[in-house]
Amino acid sequence: MIVWLNGTFGAGKTAVATELVGLLPAARPFDAEQVGYLLRGIPGLPALGDFQHWPPWRGLVVETARQVLEYVGGTLVVPQTVLVRRYWVEIRAGLAAAGIPVRHVLLHADQAELTRRIDCDTESNRRWRLDHLPEYRGALGWLRAEAEVVDTTALTPAEVAGRIAAVRGTG
Repeated sequence: MIVWLNGTFGAGKTAVATELVGLLPAARPFDAEQVGYLLRGIPGLPALGDFQHWPPWRGLVVETARQVLEYVGGTLVVPQTVLVRRYWVEIRAGLAAAGIPVRHVLLHADQAELTRRIDCDTESNRRWRLDHLPEYRGALGWLRAEAEVVDTTALTPAEVAGRIAAVRGTG
């Protein structure tokens, strides 16, 4: 199965994924951004600003996850922001067609906490992350309808992972 951790930049996806992998049996992280980095090295792809806009990224994420799960089994924990609904629908449909159950979890934090986290993260591109907050707010309607929402505002990554792991059917 796949536990897909969605949410904006600063919601805690990577930190929660690290904790969650330690709590679920046979779980391993799957960084879908690596697929995007692979595609960036291919000359001639249109400059669209985000690798998620390339249809091959979405298809390769599905196919890579399918093959990894077929090869090693277990659970993949995917910390990946997807804010374009049709991209999520395409990924979800591809995983369903491959027979892979997906638990879609939206990690949400209030605006003040997101801004605080982004400001405190010395490893990130602060301006880029802050600039994407309006896109996240615009996607919240469909995200809330299609994902299980976990408010991370006042929780540590370990507490969030514990809540996710405690739900039957995960891992």
